Amino acid sequence: MTPVNNKRLAVAGTALTLVSPFLAWTWTAAYPGNLTLYGYPGGSQLVTLACALAAAVFLAAPRPAPGLAPAGAVRALRAAALGALGTTWVTVVSIAVDLGGVVNLEPGGWLAAAGTALLAFAAHRLPDDTREPAPPARRLPRWAEVLVITVVFVLAMYVPTYGITTGSPEEFLAFLPAALFGGRALTVSGLGARLTTLTARHRTATAVATLAAALVFPFTQTDGQYTAIADNILVFAAVALGLNIVVGLVGLLDLGYVAFLGTGAYTAALVSGSSFSTLDVGPLPFWVTALLGMAVSLVAGLVIGAPTLRLHGDYLAIVTLGFGEIFRITVNNLDGSSGPSLTNGPNGINSVPDITVLGFDFGAGHRVLGVEFGRFANYYLLLLAVIALVVLLYSRVTDSRIGRAWIALREDEKAATAMGIEGFRFKLLAFGMGAGLAGLAGTVMAHLRTNAVPDTYKFADTAPPNSAFLLAAVVLGGMGTVSGPLLGAALLYLIPAKFAFFSKYQMLLFGLALMVMMIYRPEGLIPDRKRQSEFHDELHEEAVAP
Repeated sequence: MTPVNNKRLAVAGTALTLVSPFLAWTWTAAYPGNLTLYGYPGGSQLVTLACALAAAVFLAAPRPAPGLAPAGAVRALRAAALGALGTTWVTVVSIAVDLGGVVNLEPGGWLAAAGTALLAFAAHRLPDDTREPAPPARRLPRWAEVLVITVVFVLAMYVPTYGITTGSPEEFLAFLPAALFGGRALTVSGLGARLTTLTARHRTATAVATLAAALVFPFTQTDGQYTAIADNILVFAAVALGLNIVVGLVGLLDLGYVAFLGTGAYTAALVSGSSFSTLDVGPLPFWVTALLGMAVSLVAGLVIGAPTLRLHGDYLAIVTLGFGEIFRITVNNLDGSSGPSLTNGPNGINSVPDITVLGFDFGAGHRVLGVEFGRFANYYLLLLAVIALVVLLYSRVTDSRIGRAWIALREDEKAATAMGIEGFRFKLLAFGMGAGLAGLAGTVMAHLRTNAVPDTYKFADTAPPNSAFLLAAVVLGGMGTVSGPLLGAALLYLIPAKFAFFSKYQMLLFGLALMVMMIYRPEGLIPDRKRQSEFHDELHEEAVAP
């Protein structure tokens, strides 16, 4: 079949896919998303429509298309087509399974299934038009580039917002392939590289745009159900960033990192003024509690790191795993019976009061810009500030002499030591800093969850936080990057939260996911450029070329 005929088939598939969301996919509102309406897409139909619009843009892009697809449009079209195919067929199959047969499909569902299949088939028959390297972008005025960054980031915030607020496992499962292949479409089209160039050129504007986009989320929520999910994601993302210092920058495998999160949580709970606290202290101001939690966790990191960081590889991993279990067993026995009365043993410290800063009670409702903010929305704002602080510290340290020494130790410790870098001292500094950031997140977590109990801080469990979860978030997202652990923590928290059946098989599926990642994308979803070039020969040759 000629390329012209294949393009006609792709146009026909795109047209059918664009029309299908405006037709009913099923006859009953029992299926989530209300897919029974004509002329008004809803639920997963919106995701299919978004993928079809992206496919139409790449299909209509001229050759070459420096603005829409600087690196080529065909591979981006294929990714958009696969996104539409995945989300549509997941929805169609779910309708048939949940409602008891394909008889429950209306014409719109059949049309969507046929249209996306035709689009995906035709898109993969088109000749590849990839250009490497992509032509450089034309420089725009500074205000225009800043405006582009701001608009893109605010619009991009809608993607995780949709994923968090999906009301059923079926809708979330249909959302996943669209998000995955949508990201790939942006990457292979060259638009991702263009955006990266802009953000590197305007770092301050990028930070402000990111914060502005994140601030939009609580204003889109009418209750605390989904904001609570976002709060937990932010807590674990902050901890994952701290672990990324140890694992991603220095290359130390820490399997007991969740203990530092627990150290911060217990410290905050003990000085919170809780009626269950065994210390007659508090409530202290939050800034004092946060500094105290960081300090205690940092000291714990130094105490554990000082005698163990001379070990390497598997031996260090085993020692850190042992420390994590020792922490959990210790706080479980400090109940006044098996040991001193400090943590109330397995009962933990409950009724931790909400944080109050300058008279602002995070547990009470407040009206912000005409929108009612509940407890979880208030903590969301606080956690954004914590994430901003962690990202600032991480970025500044990474670009400093200390960060370069960490990376040198990760790449070749013997060579770094020969060049005058004192390996033990720098590794101990990384261990302490990572522990301190985990302690900061733990202080907020104790107030958010209103308790600190030992069973929360295990190496592996069916629900986060646990050390295996945090390590998987770093590896999956991309070691050595800022955005990688954030994305990894969001995905690994959202998937169990959306699928109740997933909790029984969490560790099995995490292991399978990591195996697939190691085979097909060992550098992670958002890779560090240097690491990516090491894993791919063609990129390595390009990186070292004069």
